Amino acid sequence: MGAPPVPSPSVIWGCATDDAYDDFVRQAKQVGEMSRGHHNRNFVLPLTERMARLVGREPGTSVTVRIRRAEALPVVVRTWQQESDILGAIKGVLPHVPECLAERPGSAVHSYVQGVPLSSMCQNGKPLDQMLIRALAGLLAQMSQVRREALPRLPDCWPRNDKDSQAFLRTLAVLVDRQVRQPNWTAFGGLFAALGIPDDAMTRLAQRVPPMSRRPYSLLHTDLHRDNVIVSYGGDPPLICVDWELATYGDPLHDLATHLVRMQYPAFQWGEVIDAWAAAMEGARPAAVNGLTRDLRHYIAFERAQSVYPDIMRAAKSLEDSCDQKNLDVASAEVRRALEAAAEPLGLRQLPEEPEIERVLVRWQAARRERRTGVRTATGIGWEPDKRVPEHPDFPRNAVLDALIAEGAAPADRVFKGTAHLNSVVRVPGVDFPVVVRRKLAAPCRRERSRSFLSEHAVLRAIEDSNATVRAPRVLALGLSEPRASRPKDPFAIHTYVGPLGSDRPPNHPVHGLLPHEADELVDQLCELTKIEYSSLDPAADSLDFFGWLTQELVRLVQELPKESQQLARVLGLPDGRRLREILGRYHVAPRASALLHGDLNPWNLVRREGAGLTIIDWEMAVIGDPLYDLVRHMHLTPTRPEIRQRMFDRWQRRLPDEHTKGWREDWPVYRRIEIIRSAYVDLDRLVTGASLDAPNVRRAVDSYGMTLAAATASLGLPVRSTANPYLARALPHGDGRPRAVGFPTGV
Repeated sequence: MGAPPVPSPSVIWGCATDDAYDDFVRQAKQVGEMSRGHHNRNFVLPLTERMARLVGREPGTSVTVRIRRAEALPVVVRTWQQESDILGAIKGVLPHVPECLAERPGSAVHSYVQGVPLSSMCQNGKPLDQMLIRALAGLLAQMSQVRREALPRLPDCWPRNDKDSQAFLRTLAVLVDRQVRQPNWTAFGGLFAALGIPDDAMTRLAQRVPPMSRRPYSLLHTDLHRDNVIVSYGGDPPLICVDWELATYGDPLHDLATHLVRMQYPAFQWGEVIDAWAAAMEGARPAAVNGLTRDLRHYIAFERAQSVYPDIMRAAKSLEDSCDQKNLDVASAEVRRALEAAAEPLGLRQLPEEPEIERVLVRWQAARRERRTGVRTATGIGWEPDKRVPEHPDFPRNAVLDALIAEGAAPADRVFKGTAHLNSVVRVPGVDFPVVVRRKLAAPCRRERSRSFLSEHAVLRAIEDSNATVRAPRVLALGLSEPRASRPKDPFAIHTYVGPLGSDRPPNHPVHGLLPHEADELVDQLCELTKIEYSSLDPAADSLDFFGWLTQELVRLVQELPKESQQLARVLGLPDGRRLREILGRYHVAPRASALLHGDLNPWNLVRREGAGLTIIDWEMAVIGDPLYDLVRHMHLTPTRPEIRQRMFDRWQRRLPDEHTKGWREDWPVYRRIEIIRSAYVDLDRLVTGASLDAPNVRRAVDSYGMTLAAATASLGLPVRSTANPYLARALPHGDGRPRAVGFPTGV
């Protein structure tokens, strides 16, 4: 007598035999042979009599019970929610794939595929036999025979034209942002921000997808790695694909790209795999190979870009049970690899090195552990106060540890990564104002050419202790944190946060220039700086020839540029350090009384605070020198209309005594020329090395480099050099709104 017909899984969900299904799933957890994937736990066991009757199979038949891991992070894009719908659609074309026998929300019973996982026979990174490669390519080609009409309904966001490759890749990038980044951003956003991954990374990637050849859409597995390929015992067919829950419908090049990356073929086999795929597709669906050589690289770039989210999250989560040094080393290396792979397609720069990554992971994990356990001693965070900054009356020592714990849990919109510091805005129990924890980025991340000469904490304490009405942050603490005893101590500072009053929202900067009343406020504060006693900051300042020192620092900067930057500077007509010293020796300014200077008054170091005026932040470039220089450098770094510039000069001259202003009309153009020349070298170096290009002030500067170069050569009295390659100068950004080439990387 034949077995009864198999009821559909949808009928089983609510029928009277639910107890048989539930009992079988419980039994699977207890006695089944388990394998663990990223998304499911898989248990293999024989059917009981009750379950066999339910699914229409013989008792004792091996089946696979798949249970969705409740704790699994949402790290994948799903086109269809039910794997059973996919399996039902493809069984006519791929009859040996698993069959869904029964399912309930969160679990399913599948037929068992007899065979051995390819991963157990040939580990990741090992080359595959040529016959296996051809068989895998044949599987991918066979999928193209599944008709769209047989597949479940596609989401509304899917491209209407089922040959539009560009639209498909854009849709994938948008879905990664929607289904992976957004659901995880609350928990992991601060971690991503600290590592330099912005919240709009995937949406920007979607906007940069270039035009591609048209290819007919087909069914895609999208997760064909060695664990998901079963080598059958009988050899007919030789290979069987399992785990279809991430299947989708789109450009077949996407499936080839994910297969290449996730199978972890050795590099020398990539060409062989691509050729085998092309040959298989030529026989099954010839139009699928259109533009293969040109377009595959875009899907490779996307695969590496989207992997940055699951790879980093899994590395961070791996430290929950044990954060010992061995696990930290592994996790830090995984994060670094993920960042390196995603850097080019996502446009990431200033990648942190592994020691920096380790510190970020430790702080993030410690904050989570403290929140989870509520026991401070479990965090592993300690700190050692710097005696140069005594305990602040508004911020006791116990508040410092609370701030360091909160730092690791700061959400993404309160983590600001600049050219030199990582800033995390946090709230501390018992303190009625937000504070910012500042940490210097490691040298490989900064790659700054300018040097600091005064200690920022000392400058801020001098301002706070003076009677000068200068709006600046207050230093609340300075010290060394000890995330791990085996690693060097990590310096930090805690300042008052000077963003919008009563809010942790990001600060508002006058990026398009100062309003008239703000120009007045800034001039007044620069005048107030002349009242601050600076001898404790730099006892030898009065004996220094400030202008001579300034020009020598510029010469030093040029001489210390990397060789590639110096070479391009020469090609573009900029003099080397020796020649620059000779030219700058012609410039002179009148001697004026010195004062404390901020040294870097770009608009991102000025904060608009409603009802509280303009506040000046980031004092690490402070120096003692000519107050005229601070004003002129601000005008160089900030868009300043002629009427605002005149307004500032007039007010500055009226407010200061003659000892600070004499000869300023003749001298301010000299300082302006010095700053133009400096920008020509510094911005060129940033273009060559990519240093600090994520910072908005740097991005704006390099976007108009062509004009900066022309102004610098004119200031130096040098002719514009015609290069051997006429396209070289045309390739420089001119800030004129003309489109520049952007897009995905140029090679696989």
